[in-house]
Amino acid sequence: MARLIDTCIMSRKNRTTFGFTLLELLVVMVIIGLLASYVAPRYFSQIGRSEIRTAQAQIEAFGKALDTYRLDVGQYPTTEQGLAALNNRPDGLGRWAGPYLQKPAPMDPWGQPFHYKAPGEHGDYDLFSYGKDGQPGGSGEAADITNW
Repeated sequence: MARLIDTCIMSRKNRTTFGFTLLELLVVMVIIGLLASYVAPRYFSQIGRSEIRTAQAQIEAFGKALDTYRLDVGQYPTTEQGLAALNNRPDGLGRWAGPYLQKPAPMDPWGQPFHYKAPGEHGDYDLFSYGKDGQPGGSGEAADITNW
């Protein structure tokens, strides 16, 4: 019996423990938190810039489609016809050779429709998005994205 007790005591002393202490886990959590607080703002600022670049690219693509429309028809679509004239033949146009876009005009990256006016105040037509806030003016991500 004494030998069995000695064996149990010896095996407990020689046993190596695996795992982490609570302190080690807390240190790792603090390090992960510090890294996340450094990386997250940089990541989310990139998302805002990419939305702006996407809106600019969409406006440029609409501009090319509108120019092709003008070459075929002889004028830009009216404000009433809007960007829908790039996909659907307006009534009374015989020289329309569209569709000029593969799909109907998408919304801007913030889920709002693009605004189109012809004739425009800044050129033959004005094509713009009000940005993230959906209101005229603004700065940063809320700034208007325009074709002028």
